[in-house]
Amino acid sequence: MSDAKPSVVFFGSGPVAADSLRLLEENFAIEAIVTKPTTASEMAVTSLKVPLYTVTNKKELEQLLAKHQFTGKLGILIDFGIIVSQPVIDYFQFGIINSHFSLLPEWRGADPITFSILSGQQKTGVSLMLIDAGMDTGKLLTQKTLHIAPTTDAHELTRQLIRLSNELLAEYIPPYLSGTLKPRSQPHPDRATYSRKLTKEDGILDFNKPADQLEREIRAFIQWPKSRTYLAGKDVVILHATVDAKSSGPIGKVYKTENKKIGVYTSKGSLIIEALKPSGKNAMSADAFLTGYGNKL
Repeated sequence: MSDAKPSVVFFGSGPVAADSLRLLEENFAIEAIVTKPTTASEMAVTSLKVPLYTVTNKKELEQLLAKHQFTGKLGILIDFGIIVSQPVIDYFQFGIINSHFSLLPEWRGADPITFSILSGQQKTGVSLMLIDAGMDTGKLLTQKTLHIAPTTDAHELTRQLIRLSNELLAEYIPPYLSGTLKPRSQPHPDRATYSRKLTKEDGILDFNKPADQLEREIRAFIQWPKSRTYLAGKDVVILHATVDAKSSGPIGKVYKTENKKIGVYTSKGSLIIEALKPSGKNAMSADAFLTGYGNKL
C-alpha cells in the first residue's frame, strides 16, 4: 500500500464521535461526515474543510449515499445511533467498520461503557467490527483489552477507550484494506450480553440496593443520567462516593460521619457521599454541604 492516508466516510453523532474524529484525522483522509441534525454542530470539528451531511433515519441515509458518489471504499462508524441497512453497508467495497467499546460479544448494544462499570468487571476494551445485519454481531478485525480501575468513572473510561480505538484503527485498517488481515468471527456468541439505553429514572438512587452497587452506579452514570437523591430537602446529584462495607442501620437513614462525610445506610453497608451538586448550586464537598444544610438532615 502507498503512504497516502486511507480515504473514509465517517458516521457518528455526539461528543464521543466528535472526540474520536479529532484523533482519526491524524491517520485518515476524512472524505465526508454523516451525522444527525441535532449533533451537527458537535461534529463540525475537523481542521479540514470536510463536507458534513445530516440524516435522521436509515431511509435518509440510503438516499444520501444514492445521491452522492463518495470515492472512499470504507466507512468508519462510532456512536452513530442510526440503524445501518445492508444497502448502505454494500455501498463501500470494504464495508463499514464499527469501533465498539467493549470486548464483543460482551455488552452488545447502545451503552457498553456504562454497563461495563455497572457490572463491576475489571476489564473492557475495544472491538473493531465489520457491521452486518445483526446487533453488533459482525466479524472482528481485532480486539484489545483495557483494565478498569476500581475508581474509574464513565467519563474517564470513555477517554481511555477513544484513545485505544484510534490506535487500533490506525494499526489495523491498512492491513485490512491490503488484504493481509482477514476478519474473524466473534468468540463464544452464546455468551453474548446486552446493554440498553438509559432513562432519567435509572439515575434515582435506591438504597434498598447494596452500597457497592450504588457506588458503581454513581461512577457509571456520571455523564448520564447522573445519580440523584434528596438530602436535607434538596435534590442533589452525587458526584463521588465510597463504601463502608461494615456499617449497618435502617435502610435509607442519613447520618454524618466522623470525618465530615454523609453516610446513608443501604441493604448492605453504607454509601459514603464525598462530593455532590445540589440543584441550582455548584458542585461541593460533603463537608461544605453539611456546613450549609447539616442541621436539616
